[in-house]
Amino acid sequence: MMNVALKQNLYNPLDTIENIFLKEDISFDRRSDNELVAEVLGKWDNMLVFFAFEEHMRCVHISCLLNIENANVDRSKMFELLAMLNENLWLGHFSYWNEQKMPIFKHSIILQDEEELFSNKISKIIELSIMECERVYPIFNAVMRQNVEPSQAMFTSVNVM
Repeated sequence: MMNVALKQNLYNPLDTIENIFLKEDISFDRRSDNELVAEVLGKWDNMLVFFAFEEHMRCVHISCLLNIENANVDRSKMFELLAMLNENLWLGHFSYWNEQKMPIFKHSIILQDEEELFSNKISKIIELSIMECERVYPIFNAVMRQNVEPSQAMFTSVNVM
């Protein structure tokens, strides 16, 4: 039993994520044993995708920062938009990172004792996270930079996409 516990503590899921990015030729920086950040080329703009591993909780957190900045964003419009976007999500949620003045997508994964399929699972989660960010980028852009009402930005987006 002790060997299983020791072996479990040695596994770091960020090593798997690092290997995925190496295979995909995606630029990344391993900031520490438990933090990794990658820059992903997006349809609208590049996105920074952050990963953090919390060993004691056996949890991997993913955050995808959308590069849309506006220091004068109307917070009531932002919260209305976040509620509308999050209402229909099956995976993760959107938030507003006040410090960076940018929208961010967040999701966490609890690891099983033996996560043999982690590589496939995290690859799919990364893909879906980036797809969601790409889908909503024009909506955030319209609300944050063009002062469009959230309901109008959502309606226009549905009809265009």
